[in-house]
Amino acid sequence: MTAYSDLAAHYGKISALSNAMGILHWDNAAMMPKGAADTRAESMAVLAVLQHEMATDARLGEMLLAAEAEDGLGDWERANIREIRRLWTVETALPPELVAASSKAVSACEMRWRTARQESDFVGLLPFLAEVLRLQREVGAAKGQKLGLGAYDALLNDYEPGGRAEKIDVLFDDLAGFLPGFLEEALAAQGKRPADPALEGPFAVETQRSLGLRFMAALGYDFERGRLDVSTHPFCGGADNDVRITTRYDEADFTSSLMGVLHETGHALYEQGRPAGYMNQPVGHARGMSVHESQSLLIEMQACRSKEFIAFAGPIMKEAFGGEGPAWTSDALWRRYTRVERGFIRVDADEVTYPAHVILRYRLERAMIAGDLALADLPGAWNDGMKELLGVTPPNDRLGCLQDIHWPSGGWGYFPTYTLGAMTAAQLFDAATKADPDILPAIGRGDFSPLVAWLRANVHGQGSLYETDELLTRATGRPLDAGVFKAHLKRRYLGA
Repeated sequence: MTAYSDLAAHYGKISALSNAMGILHWDNAAMMPKGAADTRAESMAVLAVLQHEMATDARLGEMLLAAEAEDGLGDWERANIREIRRLWTVETALPPELVAASSKAVSACEMRWRTARQESDFVGLLPFLAEVLRLQREVGAAKGQKLGLGAYDALLNDYEPGGRAEKIDVLFDDLAGFLPGFLEEALAAQGKRPADPALEGPFAVETQRSLGLRFMAALGYDFERGRLDVSTHPFCGGADNDVRITTRYDEADFTSSLMGVLHETGHALYEQGRPAGYMNQPVGHARGMSVHESQSLLIEMQACRSKEFIAFAGPIMKEAFGGEGPAWTSDALWRRYTRVERGFIRVDADEVTYPAHVILRYRLERAMIAGDLALADLPGAWNDGMKELLGVTPPNDRLGCLQDIHWPSGGWGYFPTYTLGAMTAAQLFDAATKADPDILPAIGRGDFSPLVAWLRANVHGQGSLYETDELLTRATGRPLDAGVFKAHLKRRYLGA
């Protein structure tokens, strides 16, 4: 074997192990009985250590040097070597015992979070979350020392390669200054419209599921390589060529679950569209979480809250639930799906208030990693931030700091990618619709193939061939520009 093919074969084995862990994680969230939690935690910890040992194999340093010196490699192979070196540098920063301890702590905390969230019991979760945070600080410090970064930037780098808090601070401070005033303008414009009557339920779960499956098919989701299930927190996971999504249902309101399905389908389309020839290599992976989040938000917010989509989907919704009356007109449904309101729950937030939820979490997790905010003080700090940014105060921790799974699952540094993703989504959708003017009319006919084809060519099929800034510039003609996101908000909510 050549040096490169030897290296690629090694990472193919790492990918196979990662696939197994992905299915076990999905099962943990969607299907596993509670009594299996301890055994599953042990299994996941062992697999995490095995994966870490493979990713830090002492031979990899020499293999990388040999591959980098090899002649005759193409752009994809060179980019794969670049990505492998990036991953190897990060992985070799962590001792196996820290990997194992973190995996066990996360498994225990995730299970406890499910009960704590339901019971609004932050005190009961506190010792579990404290252990996760302690270990995340160790992980951040160890990676930061290897990369020459602070602990938070080192954690952020796992989700947003090359991302830095210093740049995000500038962006988020700008948005935090823009959004409160814009929210008032949007609410005032909305208040001038007549109130739409409520959609009267109940809405049967099985009907909601069938509707979700129908729209997943319209979007182009490949059911031969995935499935739809239920979990406490909606997510997209699984493995290469086995991309599974979950949602949660509310019989009093089908709109939230349906948009959750469409959001996760956006993630899944990205995973299913990655370059087949490099699916099990780092260069074939999705290009960071801001790009991943852009794909879910592009589908949910840009495409599926458009007037064109609602004109197509509204009659289908009405027929599915046997709806009657003015609440079921396409115009009324579009107003419902673009309604702006202050709320407690991030995953239910509209695209005007959503960035404020993210800014809050970003500021809090940075403070906790730095030791500037004690974990025990999180509920109060959360409530204060919600009051400042959104003008509401959660009545309990279930609707406050317990609502997300990210911190219990070890996802520290993930949150800022949501709003980076929203900005990226606006810019990509703007470029796509300008490149192909039939995209929106086709969505109005229930045909997403022009949009998905553009995304396949410019995002999905590129994997990690390019770094984030270059990928976006190649797709849209410019680097990330917050002005595109703001202009989108003004057009949709102010008619500007």
